[in-house]
Amino acid sequence: MKKRNPLKQSASTSSTGRTVVLALMLGASLGSVHGATNAKASRYYEDALQRYERKDIEGTIIQLKNALQIDSTMLPVQMLLGKALLANGEAANAEIAFTEALRLGVNRVEVVVPLARAVAAQGKQKLLFEQPRFAIAGLPSAVQLQLLLLRSAAASDLGDVQGAMKNIEDARAIDARSAEVWLAEVPIRIRTRQFREAHAAADKGLSLAPASAEGWYQKGSIAHVQNDLTAAMAAYDKALVSAPEHVESRLARAGLLLDRGRVDDAKKDVAEVRRVAPLEPRGAYLQALLAERNGDAAASRAALREVTELIDPIHVDFIRYRPQLLMLNGLAHFGLNEREKAKPYLELFQKAQNNSPVSKLLAQVYLGENNVDRAIEVLEVYVKAHAGDVHGASLLAGAYMAKGRHAKATALMQEVLRNKDAPEYRTALGLSLIGSGQLANAASELENAFKRDPKQVQAGAALVSLYLREGQASRAVSVAQALVKQMPANASFHNLLGITRAQAGDAAGAKSAFEQATKLDATFIQPLLGLARLEIAGKSYDAAAKRLNEILKADEHNTDAMYDLAVLSERRGQLADAQRWLDKAVDHSGPRETRPSFALVDLHLRNGRAEPALQAAKRLLSKAPDDPLVMISYARAQLANSDLAGARITLTNASRRADFDAVAQFGIANLQMAANDVAGAAYSLEKALTGKPDFLLAQALMSTVELRQGDPVKAERRARQIIQSHPKSAIGHNLLGDVALSRNQAQAALESFRRAHELEPTSESLLRLFGLLSTQDSGKASLPALQLAEQWTKRNPRDVAVLRAVANTQARNGNFGAARSAYENLLKIAPGDAESLNNLANVLIQTRDPGAMKVAEQALAKAPNNANVIDTAGWASHLAGQSDRALQLLRDARLRDPVNPEIRYHLAVVLAKAGRKAEAREELAGMLKLDPAADLATEANRLLQTLK
Repeated sequence: MKKRNPLKQSASTSSTGRTVVLALMLGASLGSVHGATNAKASRYYEDALQRYERKDIEGTIIQLKNALQIDSTMLPVQMLLGKALLANGEAANAEIAFTEALRLGVNRVEVVVPLARAVAAQGKQKLLFEQPRFAIAGLPSAVQLQLLLLRSAAASDLGDVQGAMKNIEDARAIDARSAEVWLAEVPIRIRTRQFREAHAAADKGLSLAPASAEGWYQKGSIAHVQNDLTAAMAAYDKALVSAPEHVESRLARAGLLLDRGRVDDAKKDVAEVRRVAPLEPRGAYLQALLAERNGDAAASRAALREVTELIDPIHVDFIRYRPQLLMLNGLAHFGLNEREKAKPYLELFQKAQNNSPVSKLLAQVYLGENNVDRAIEVLEVYVKAHAGDVHGASLLAGAYMAKGRHAKATALMQEVLRNKDAPEYRTALGLSLIGSGQLANAASELENAFKRDPKQVQAGAALVSLYLREGQASRAVSVAQALVKQMPANASFHNLLGITRAQAGDAAGAKSAFEQATKLDATFIQPLLGLARLEIAGKSYDAAAKRLNEILKADEHNTDAMYDLAVLSERRGQLADAQRWLDKAVDHSGPRETRPSFALVDLHLRNGRAEPALQAAKRLLSKAPDDPLVMISYARAQLANSDLAGARITLTNASRRADFDAVAQFGIANLQMAANDVAGAAYSLEKALTGKPDFLLAQALMSTVELRQGDPVKAERRARQIIQSHPKSAIGHNLLGDVALSRNQAQAALESFRRAHELEPTSESLLRLFGLLSTQDSGKASLPALQLAEQWTKRNPRDVAVLRAVANTQARNGNFGAARSAYENLLKIAPGDAESLNNLANVLIQTRDPGAMKVAEQALAKAPNNANVIDTAGWASHLAGQSDRALQLLRDARLRDPVNPEIRYHLAVVLAKAGRKAEAREELAGMLKLDPAADLATEANRLLQTLK
């Protein structure tokens, strides 16, 4: 076998020289799914998988539930359970299983299509467009196509024909040779009675797949609606020749046969439907019609009752998009003389098709309730479309005897503004400028107002907030002191003074101000919170907890106290409690209170919980959809979920909303760079530098942007300006080094990075130098690089980042003995470092050391949700002869990272060994399609040949 690179990277990076980067992985996990191997749970799963393949759905579900009783966190079990429940018609339970699989770490690629089906099957079509988990961006093309078709059907259900067709067009842009992207158009065209277009789409689909049962069914549906019953029958016949179990075609043909009086033939089709799909309510309704033809009223009523028992439990949100089921259940309840139960179904159907004969049944229900107005309204529409229907006309004539009316209503809006050259209006102008993000101009106006009239306390308070935001704590203290001097009996200003002193690092002064505020107003909660925060900062955790709990006793809904208890819990390492307090704060917060929501998003992101972060961010966005800071938080969550396209849109909107707020625009630009929106970052930085021209970090990022835009001349000019204005800062020299690298001027880059390191000798500057030096000698770590790192680590023996870089470089270049020693030394300093444990395990695998599995399991315990770490443990288990454990782990890794060729190859090897050749072939084919030039492509092709 080809030498396996021990430094495994995520699938988003190149396929060679793989390096694990676990920065987001080292936080609290969602709970390990990889403790001691449970062979019994794995056997339940494998048995369930075989049952599923045999279409024994009930047996599949039973075995999967048995597995979950042993280990509820097995990803393959949750995934297969969702599929089985969906096949069994349990859409809501399927959604729960798929959502749990996502929570546990299954990659969205694996879940999004069946989850979308489960959601749509519950009538929650809007969610396919509203929830980020159903975003098209970031998915492989084949998955995009399937999701686009589901979204098309959902848009059609919602009455959005244009949106439905747009999704189909997007699907065709991916693969116009797929028959399904043409057949999906047919139901949409039928709904809008565009029969010529429907025929064209069906013909195109059949030209691509002449034996498609779905294609012939759609062709028959068009003819059926156009009352060309002979053509419809012929098309349904062809569909059933291609696929005898195609339920839709058999139902349609049974109905046609019944209408034509061919009762015996219809009975055969109905019997087949009842055999193949016993839970299909349309089959039961046709059974009722057959019984009625035979004069068997009892059997007819029994079949109608079966229809209602099948449809009544289905959520109305799903039924509303299925007119045939609405009509069916309305007719069934009406036939059973259950008019009140029939009414909601008939009403929903009548909204979808307001001129069908069902309108007469609905009118009879209304007349039975003495709701004459509604009966007239329904019947007028129907009779206008069916002037020759005597029954309908007579019903309307009877309703007119009682008469009826209808009314409408309207609404209005207004707003006003004015400004003058007086301190109070300067204050107003300053506050408005804050709203538009022009903070520098706002500060100027507020300073003017407060200087001219110290009684402009609103201007003073706004200035304090501005100064604190800009990190100018001393200026904030000065203004706060002026406010206290102006109004010494005002507890709020003493509290404000305490906040400014705390930010300035004057804990004693802050405590004095807070205590004075509480003396002036014993009921004032904010200074008590300030004191608790000082106690947290001073690590007096018990005192802080006591104070905060006392606040909650007095006010159980105080979200500030909940927020601070979350901060305290996280400081104590109690992450579950921190999340609990933030969840509670969010639940109790008002419609404009966003701080707990921001904190909850941040907590999830810090601890690598991307999906919960996105849900929290979405909830935050619903509170303040136009707030640029909220948009920034949402974009961060989108990026964590690999939704780069969505993040770009969010950040563009945020940049527009942030106006000239330099700090906000800089933050937006940073995220835009992460989202690969370089042009967007340039736009945001231009606005940031307009608001604050001397903003060093924005200037530095703009130089990087210019370099990314292919303009090294501009980038160099800006870097030199930074060096001139900030000669003692390393930033400008690092930028010059980047410019030199872009021009392949390695020596010039080295000189710039050396100068930067001399000015600011940090791990970051050292690693820049080390990285460049380590590539100077034909890809091998050169002696100068290692000497540099050795000198640094002598002075900084606990610098984990540098020690890791050295170890990774040694491993990458095949110096496994040196790499092993480096990782072992690193682990003495940071024994819980999952990345180092994982990489050490890979080094041990390369050297065939039997200790590899033990180390891999240690890494897994630290990072149970990282696909690469799981893969390492799975492969180590395979090499150690523990096939069951290997299969369990590698299935899990595959679900978390389905686009990782190495993981799929490893799974294929283990599947092949277990005799599951079809699955192994599928994994190998998928791997080679993902990356035909992958490191393991030769081995994959060789294995594939043995499985034919």
